[in-house]
Amino acid sequence: MTTTPLAGSRITSTAAARATDLSKIYGQGETKVVALDQVSVEFRQAEFTAIMGPSGSGKSTLMHCVAGLDTFSSGSVRIGDTELGSLKDKQLTKLRRDKIGFIFQAFNLLPTLTALENITLPMDIAGRKPDKQWVENVIQMVGLAGRLGHRPSQLSGGQQQRVAVARALASKPEIIFGDEPTGNLDSRSGAEVLGFLRNSVRELGQTVVMVTHDPVAAAYADRVVFLADGRIVDDMSDPAADSVLDRMKRFDAKGRTS
Repeated sequence: MTTTPLAGSRITSTAAARATDLSKIYGQGETKVVALDQVSVEFRQAEFTAIMGPSGSGKSTLMHCVAGLDTFSSGSVRIGDTELGSLKDKQLTKLRRDKIGFIFQAFNLLPTLTALENITLPMDIAGRKPDKQWVENVIQMVGLAGRLGHRPSQLSGGQQQRVAVARALASKPEIIFGDEPTGNLDSRSGAEVLGFLRNSVRELGQTVVMVTHDPVAAAYADRVVFLADGRIVDDMSDPAADSVLDRMKRFDAKGRTS
């Protein structure tokens, strides 16, 4: 495990996504809240990155801004070579559909569709034919081959989240964002989903960015970026759960003494 003081110093040409001097401000005057304070960070291709920090640190805001789900006040966000700030609403919608995969706590599956139909739904909406071999590989990796004809109500929570993971992977996005993707799962199901995400990086070359509060979940990642008060304060490579937990305890201790 190694750490560096700031992620902004680690800019390379192999970024799947990049934020530069990114700020997000809510309100003004006495009600002004700075959720992100000139954050510069990249998420490298074929790497699994976890974002952690205390409640209110800005971790979900950072992910939502970089993923094009929320606007930002100033700075720059790029997905690959595309600058998000220059896109109109329709262009941004198309970019999210074609280049980004999403996995959230709520599985967001359509109850009337089968598992397979949920997996291919984004491509069906876009009018694109799935790469059958790729989809088969993804389905095999997440262990859903025997459940493709089942609707969400016929699947366990872990199986529903596997469908959500497969859906995010199926269209070959440039990057996948997960916001607490194991938050509604038991420890065993959560470990399976995290294993699938890690394997998608190692075996399929996928790029994954995950917001989590769980040090054990973060230990599945290649790297952990820590936020506090809207700023990046640490960047840990090859994380272990104990090391991540120790880092988070330091945040808690600081909060109690401040």
